[in-house]
Amino acid sequence: MDTFSPTPQTERLTVIACGAIAREIVAVLAANGLSHVDLTCLPAILHNMPKKIAPAVEAAIVAARDRGASRIFIAYADCGTGGHLDAVCERHGVERIAGPHCYSFFVGNDRFATEGDANMTTFWLTDFLARQFDAVIAKPFRLDRYPEMTAMLFGNYERVVHIAQTDDAELDSRARAIADRLGLAHERRFVGYGDLVGALTMAAGVRQPHDAAA
Repeated sequence: MDTFSPTPQTERLTVIACGAIAREIVAVLAANGLSHVDLTCLPAILHNMPKKIAPAVEAAIVAARDRGASRIFIAYADCGTGGHLDAVCERHGVERIAGPHCYSFFVGNDRFATEGDANMTTFWLTDFLARQFDAVIAKPFRLDRYPEMTAMLFGNYERVVHIAQTDDAELDSRARAIADRLGLAHERRFVGYGDLVGALTMAAGVRQPHDAAA
């Protein structure tokens, strides 16, 4: 395994990321010895308000520049911003991870694209969402108080697909329980960290990255 060994002279990299993938980013950084990377995470709940993602990322970029950061990478996909995040990245001369959302880059953007219409009726669960479904989905959308809204919000879905980053029996159980709660079929795929590994390690200078989930 040829991983990157930072030296005291290595220019630091700031990664501005969605809090929903913080655990996965930390794992990738640790697996590849990337001690020269500084991680800033924005609240995961922003995904419920995608119009706020681009302004929040821009504010984080400005703050990082004010602290002296010269190299910045954005660990967000488009995430429903409709191109506004790309406009922010272009304005500040930074790059982001490719893909429409984290479900795509965890599965692998190429594979996700080939599945096409089959994904339209899929409700995706990452490990984070399996762990935090109540905090991120159920309570913000008041499903805990008005369970009758479940059919309204999820009636067009046919299945829950848990794209697992790790082998965790508790998360598998939670994902199955969520599918039952929503009245949907359940499927589990172990995908690891997908394209996140290559995107982060390339930004940080690794030639042969190690996937911590492998």
